[in-house]
Amino acid sequence: MASLDSVLAKIDQNLDAAVARLFEFIKIPSVSTDPAFNNDCHRAAAWAAAELTSLGFEASVRETEGLPMVVGHAKAARPDVPHVLFYGHYDVQPADPLELWTTPPFEPRIVETLAGRQLVGRGTADDKGQLMTFVEACRAFRETGELPCHITILLEGEEETGSPSLPAFLAANKTELRADMALVCDTLMWDKSTPAITTMLRGMVLEEVVIHGPNRDLHSGMFGGPAINPIRVLAKIIAELHDDTGRITIPEFYDDVIELPNEIADQWHELRFDGAKFLGDVGLSVPAGEHGRSVLEMLWSRPTCEINGIVGGYTAKGSKTVLPAQASAKFSFRLVANQKPDEVAKNFRAFVIERLPADCHAEFISHGASGAIALPFTSEALNRTRRALQVEWGKEPVLAGCGGSIPIVGSFKKDLKMDTLMVGFSLEDDRIHSPNEKYEMSSFHKGARSWARILTALSQ
Repeated sequence: MASLDSVLAKIDQNLDAAVARLFEFIKIPSVSTDPAFNNDCHRAAAWAAAELTSLGFEASVRETEGLPMVVGHAKAARPDVPHVLFYGHYDVQPADPLELWTTPPFEPRIVETLAGRQLVGRGTADDKGQLMTFVEACRAFRETGELPCHITILLEGEEETGSPSLPAFLAANKTELRADMALVCDTLMWDKSTPAITTMLRGMVLEEVVIHGPNRDLHSGMFGGPAINPIRVLAKIIAELHDDTGRITIPEFYDDVIELPNEIADQWHELRFDGAKFLGDVGLSVPAGEHGRSVLEMLWSRPTCEINGIVGGYTAKGSKTVLPAQASAKFSFRLVANQKPDEVAKNFRAFVIERLPADCHAEFISHGASGAIALPFTSEALNRTRRALQVEWGKEPVLAGCGGSIPIVGSFKKDLKMDTLMVGFSLEDDRIHSPNEKYEMSSFHKGARSWARILTALSQ
């Protein structure tokens, strides 16, 4: 295997050609949500498969019920090295509204700014630029010697539409796709010069509750007082879900919640995240979560219970004096590691039932559930990746959480029994999904160098 220094030098030497390859990829308008672009999505899949084949991967386009997958396999010279599965997606969001783009979205360009060079075009950051950082690292290894790890690459074409074909594809190809670890490059850096590893993704429980009362809507003048009002019942239940300190009052809700290790809590504190500005940007001023927790903790490492919508009675213009026969609300719970979605849903339903007065009953509708994902902080792969990123960027990477979910990571854990290293090089201001999407040249260049270091570190 070639020395890491020679691989890094090759990445530096290849930069202009790498940008040209990325631009060729971006010029294919692989918009997955619009059937008018289906042929372009197939072209993008074929382009990616050909690119991997040129690097010595056994690569092919795999048809699905929807848009195709691309799968490529390559072995390292040494048999006793880890096998990693890299995931990315070649589909992109629609470019609308086109009039807000400075230049056409699928005619990528380099823009010189005071802060440095930027790559501009739809897909530069999400996700073609990101996935090509990994491909360019593989290219540099191939051009100087051998790959340091056995590598499988999986690229899908429906990530931007919820990955409808992915579950069946994973189920049908478990044996082929299973590896020692998955790698995902669809996440953010902390800032332009500070790398990040996303180690936590919150899970989700989605519940709808319908409170039924009288057998029909009632006149509030004739029945108001003696007749139970389902809206009042629902409002009381909602009000009791949190106490005055912001804690969720559902029994056993926090039983499986683990406190952050001191090292991570200290690192987050040192980030000097401006919680006041974060809230101020959306017109708020006071954190509404658990007292004594920072805004960053609330977002990354604490569970939540939120009410996402309430419906009941007359909601059109004007007034109608009615007692409704039913009222409903939709709830979402963001879960953290070790919390069990089924237990949370069961305890929530029991909480509601215990608070129902006579003559009311509750109907429950589940809209899905998934567990949280956490990469153990003691993971050797995590620690090697931390060291590799620190050497490349000159800064300790942030071990970040994520308030949302990345479904593919849950699928890798549940279906393929693999943990996932999430290392991305995009920035919050990359205008992902918006006009004039961009990707910093430094992210593209140092992203490829970072993957070279990470793969080398994992192989050792």
